[in-house]
Amino acid sequence: MSEDLHIVQGTKEEQYRALLPQVQAVLEGETDAIAAMANVAAALKEQFGWLWIGFYRVVGNELVLGPFQGPIACIRIQKGQGVCGQAWQLQQNIIVPDVNQFPGHIACSSLSQSEIVLPVIRQGKTVAVLDADDIAVNRFDSIDEHWLQKMIGLLPEPIR
Repeated sequence: MSEDLHIVQGTKEEQYRALLPQVQAVLEGETDAIAAMANVAAALKEQFGWLWIGFYRVVGNELVLGPFQGPIACIRIQKGQGVCGQAWQLQQNIIVPDVNQFPGHIACSSLSQSEIVLPVIRQGKTVAVLDADDIAVNRFDSIDEHWLQKMIGLLPEPIR
């Protein structure tokens, strides 16, 4: 296994297409979800340079901070609160072009201007969420949603 991530230039689609097999190779045979989440977050941060990328795990009745890359983050989020809590509650991906226009947005960093959150669903239950924030408005779109969904599909089970 190569330890180096090959950063790719090109369109967003081309970058994801090149990154996915690299992440697959790194995660091949890995059974520890925390380790896998850590490498997924690192790979995405290295490739795209977003402000923050990471996971929150469902622990009891709240989301608890998991592996991430970026500035310090909120540690616990209640179900239904903020973008992450709503994605968990609704079991839906949420793309927020401008966090200042999102009612109830939790501002872990004042630098964050846009966000995307995807629930990690296993056997019909949300077990974690993947959260990405960026300093640019309108940073995330359906291309990110599509490829990030593929990334979280690579995570081993169970996720704790």
